Amino acid sequence: MRHAVTRVLPYTSAQLLDLVGDVRAYPQFVPWITSMRVWNERTDPLGETLLDAEAGVGFSFLRERFSTRVRRDPAAGEITVSLLHGPFRKLFNRWKFHEHPNGTSVEFEIDFEFKSRLLQTLLAANFHHAVDRLIGCFEDRAKALYGQR
Repeated sequence: MRHAVTRVLPYTSAQLLDLVGDVRAYPQFVPWITSMRVWNERTDPLGETLLDAEAGVGFSFLRERFSTRVRRDPAAGEITVSLLHGPFRKLFNRWKFHEHPNGTSVEFEIDFEFKSRLLQTLLAANFHHAVDRLIGCFEDRAKALYGQR
């Protein structure tokens, strides 16, 4: 399944890059992320950061863990996430931040497929709603951190 969303938010790209890049904080504001463990964090001389993260997720019908590699590239205004291990056949998402006259244009794209056909089928019906809800969690977090603008 693949989906892309673009929103303009009244915050700087640096603020939004920091917010999305702070994966340790996700359990505080994304309701279905129940835990987060980060390891193997490193920053190269150009400022790009790589880290590995394991998220625990919980929905009414599903409790799982999956591990990803998170790449934060402030120079490119981009965060990418790729699968290391978990219930997915594939998982990739990208956040891209561009300056905009009204703040920052945020592009979010996700492409994934569960190994289980049952999970894939169950999620397919609500996938766009789930992505919109996820983006809403980040918008609400930005308002809490940086104020209503």
